[in-house]
Amino acid sequence: MNSENKNTSKDSSNDWKEKINDLVNTCQTELKKTTKIGMKMFSASQANGQLHETYEAIGRWAVSSMDEGTLKIEDEKLISLIAKVKELEKNLMGFEEEVQEIKKSE
Repeated sequence: MNSENKNTSKDSSNDWKEKINDLVNTCQTELKKTTKIGMKMFSASQANGQLHETYEAIGRWAVSSMDEGTLKIEDEKLISLIAKVKELEKNLMGFEEEVQEIKKSE
């Protein structure tokens, strides 16, 4: 019986080792996947930021060129968007002035 108990104990010990190894392997696999996904999301975020900056640069160039008269555009949608840009810029300047006034008053 002693040898039978030892064998059962060894089998049980091997089962636990196998289960722990499986768990560790599963965790490693999931961690690798999560890391790859995170890196892709980071790259996508950087690309999105660059895209936003590029659109902004195009818009600034278009507005500046139209103001200088070097770019003639008749499209009503574009004219409307540029008017909105100018209005928003004016509002932002107003907000900045108000913030500076608040800072000075406290």
